[in-house]
Amino acid sequence: MVTVAVTGSKGCIGKNLLEGFSHVPGIEVRAYDYDNSDDLSNIIDGVDIIYHLAGVNRPENPEDFARGNTGLTKEIIDILTYLNQHPAIVFTSSAQATLDNPYGKSKKAAEDVLIEYQQRTTAGVYIYRLPGVFGKWSRPDYNTVVATFCHNIARDVEIQISDPDRKLELVYIDDVVKEFVTLLSSDVHTGLNRRDITPVHRISLGQLADELYEFRKMRNTLLIPDFQDRFLQCLYATYLSFLPEEGFSYLTELRTDERGSLSELLKSQQFGQIFVSTTHPGIIRGNHYHNTKTEKFIVIKGKGLIRFRDIRSDQIISYEVNGHQPEIVDIPPGYTHSIENIGVDDMITLFWASQLFDQENPDTYYCEV
Repeated sequence: MVTVAVTGSKGCIGKNLLEGFSHVPGIEVRAYDYDNSDDLSNIIDGVDIIYHLAGVNRPENPEDFARGNTGLTKEIIDILTYLNQHPAIVFTSSAQATLDNPYGKSKKAAEDVLIEYQQRTTAGVYIYRLPGVFGKWSRPDYNTVVATFCHNIARDVEIQISDPDRKLELVYIDDVVKEFVTLLSSDVHTGLNRRDITPVHRISLGQLADELYEFRKMRNTLLIPDFQDRFLQCLYATYLSFLPEEGFSYLTELRTDERGSLSELLKSQQFGQIFVSTTHPGIIRGNHYHNTKTEKFIVIKGKGLIRFRDIRSDQIISYEVNGHQPEIVDIPPGYTHSIENIGVDDMITLFWASQLFDQENPDTYYCEV
């Protein structure tokens, strides 16, 4: 059993770290925050590792930087000295520790307190000078500009950009948690360890705003970004975490005619588009072919008959499909194809196309199967 204490447990990193620890067997977690009813000495007494995440970012009084950052660190060390205990300590410092400002100075002074503790006790001390941390459960107007921008843009509130070319360095919360959890597997915690979280994502303030506005426009364009870029994956997840609870859903255009209905779900320059249709009994859709565009059909409700014919041949190939046993059917180029509802109820079909529909170059040619 490993016993850990987490200060600042209600902050962004703290909440995410507690969630990460919840998946680790054989660990006892003691959480501490500013409003704890339990005394700090009871929290850290007998622990193996202290994750010291608590700190002050934006106090009303600049003197609170020293009190909340350096002072709390000294209090932890004083308690450990009194208890004659030397657990490992993981400390979230800041990239600003090299700067001449009250916040940076308070973080640097806290580092010095921990370095003295390590030299005196040989306990393990891990110092992380974090850049901006972004991810779910962060606070707007407090943690990073990412949180503020996500919160405001998700609510159609104007954002302020002082310098669009200003460069940001960011790390994602899941990468921070992963790094901190891996420290539990170390058999020996000794020495002074200065570590970094990787990867570090670099983006300008203007680019950050542009990406977030594109996320907001997705509800109209249905175009998703290239999620092969992990930063965009993480940024989009962060943006969605700031949606107001009454704003999770949104309508998409529903096109209806005598055949049924059709609605587009997602579009991407990288993977094409996904759409869904409802087809009335006895109705046939399709009777066309493509030269390069490919598709996949899957009937998820009802009963259908998909027919193919190589446009160079008279031979017809048929596949009977139904929603009770969903079956993906590939649509190769050069084959005219159709899908008919042969059931008694409406048929629902999900489609994937490898290319976005281009009105100027649709690559769709009418030809009866």
